[in-house]
Amino acid sequence: ATSGAAMLVDSVSADKKTIYGYRTTDAVFDTTNTVSSDDAGGDTMDPATFTPATATSRSSGPFWYTWTKHPSRSNDMPTKAYLSCLYRGRAVLAGNPEDPHQWYMSRQADPFDWDYVAIDAQSPVAGNDADAGKIGDIVRALIPYHDDYLFFGCANSIWLLDGDPAAGGTLQPLSDTEGIHGAYSWCFDSEGGLWFWGTSGICMIPPGLGRPVPKTIISLPHLLEDENIDPAAYRIVFGYDKKRAGIVISITKLVDGSNSCYWYDLKTDGLFPETYPTACGPYSLFYYHSNEDGYSDLLVGSRDGYIRKWSDAAKDDDVGIVDTRIISSALMPIMPLGGEADRYGRLRSMTIVNAGGSAGGEFADSGSIEYAFYPGESAEQVVEDVYDGTAPHTSGSVSAVGRNNRVRSRVRGAYVGLKLGNSVAGETWALERVDLEVDAKGRIK
Repeated sequence: ATSGAAMLVDSVSADKKTIYGYRTTDAVFDTTNTVSSDDAGGDTMDPATFTPATATSRSSGPFWYTWTKHPSRSNDMPTKAYLSCLYRGRAVLAGNPEDPHQWYMSRQADPFDWDYVAIDAQSPVAGNDADAGKIGDIVRALIPYHDDYLFFGCANSIWLLDGDPAAGGTLQPLSDTEGIHGAYSWCFDSEGGLWFWGTSGICMIPPGLGRPVPKTIISLPHLLEDENIDPAAYRIVFGYDKKRAGIVISITKLVDGSNSCYWYDLKTDGLFPETYPTACGPYSLFYYHSNEDGYSDLLVGSRDGYIRKWSDAAKDDDVGIVDTRIISSALMPIMPLGGEADRYGRLRSMTIVNAGGSAGGEFADSGSIEYAFYPGESAEQVVEDVYDGTAPHTSGSVSAVGRNNRVRSRVRGAYVGLKLGNSVAGETWALERVDLEVDAKGRIK
């Protein structure tokens, strides 16, 4: 009556004695001023004019309510639902293990209303009560694209809800052969392409809703067999890194954080395997958009509870308060030494030019570059030796920047592989050029 406190009412308890809402004034509700109900909507509080026995007014977040049906509604919300998203202002639920083909939507703009018997355009909807119907597969992921359409990622198929199911929306299959691994194994790129871990490996649905395109079926045809993922033991998460124009794909073992990850570079259409310290094992990825560009970045929810991000300047990984060295390497294209498949050749020397300016100059310089040679009877043998960790024929490192580092290593064979990298803490490496001298016939660059 006198404090001037006002709020937007969200809900009222069934006994009409408790009001929940969002305060819009600086003045607060207290236990000395009276509150009156003006019979708006044909109902009043009990009593209509009263003095609050208690008045709780939070000045800062978080704000929350117990998510349950509104007291004036009849239907309870689903008792089990392990998948959720927001679509067209509706709370969407699925993943009920007792009814894995079912999906549910609350009333538009009201997550507390689940009365599916309503017939208006904003009505709550359940799959078995809508024209769209249930999904003909086990639902594993709910993927909304703005308010345009909603993907149902299933075990062995992908379905698309176009529009609103209570206002003429349609549910149709997008793929009968490609499924999605789980609730977190997807992301959108800047063009609206949907990337996900499917039953054919890493896949992408292009903008415009074309059929899924397998991206690793040629480059890594045995990716699924090699990873051999147990859905109960591992979590796969995808994240689009807008700053670096690529997709982070992380396969993390839930019990200990051990991981097998990939970076899909959209600039080069290349796939690069990565592994992070177990404490940093990604459980979630989220791109944070800030008004200040310096704060925008792809954030990593890690196993040890830290939230991390990638840094272009740091030269080590942060594991808690400890720095851990980064080990990186690249295998150069396998080279025939004899000129023809049935001939041997001899590598006489190699010259490596590390990238960077002069010592002490303004531009960042490469750290040392480690090298290792792997000769073999065939290109396949060379790749297997590198992959299996076989001891190299010759190895070493060069560190001078902006000058030729000549290595007189003699290697004989039909093919040779050159592995370059760096495993020194606090260092990064960059390569400007490698020249190989084979026999006396000239150089291969």
